[in-house]
Amino acid sequence: MPRTLGIITIGQAPRDDIADLFAQHAPAGTKVLLRGALDGLSDAEVDTAKPENGGDTLYTRLRGRRDVKISKKAVIARSPQTFAKLRADGCDAIVYACTGEFPPMEGDEGVLFPSRVLNGLATGLLPRGRLGLLIPLAEQSEKLASKWARPGLEVFAEALAPSADAREADAAARRLAARKPDLVAMDCMSYTPATKEQVKPALGVPALLAITATGRVLREILE
Repeated sequence: MPRTLGIITIGQAPRDDIADLFAQHAPAGTKVLLRGALDGLSDAEVDTAKPENGGDTLYTRLRGRRDVKISKKAVIARSPQTFAKLRADGCDAIVYACTGEFPPMEGDEGVLFPSRVLNGLATGLLPRGRLGLLIPLAEQSEKLASKWARPGLEVFAEALAPSADAREADAAARRLAARKPDLVAMDCMSYTPATKEQVKPALGVPALLAITATGRVLREILE
């Protein structure tokens, strides 16, 4: 029987880039539904949801076109209604398409959070050592390094906008490689397999891509 995969983006639908990548990992015939936590808001209304500080900052694209910084608190406040809509759509699995760390939210039971997938992989592969992060915004460095911190692990971050070109991606990878990481985590759902191909040559170490790692877990759930 065909399954239905629900995806929540912290921005707005459509996000065909995210939906298509998850569809590639889902079993054949899986129906993919994507909704945004900020669906229904005008650009002007979204622009009023400004981050209070680095810890409240999230990066996303509105309808897949415009890069914005938005308040994490604003996204959290609107997420429960999005969970409810996807459950009403009959989704067999739901993924929250953001690598940020989120508190418990109403209706998030059984929802797959990519941050937990990525962190679990990194913990298993690198119990101790040097972890490099690629992150979308420089102002997130302190918050995200703290999120990843654990005993025996040195964490450092380098900013790379997901919309950056190949030259910028290579430059960011070289800056990160100069700090000699043992493993790199690409900490944003808007990084694509193409982004990974751009940074791999300069990094010289394994890089974990959030969207494909989460997609493989979803396949295990849906099969």
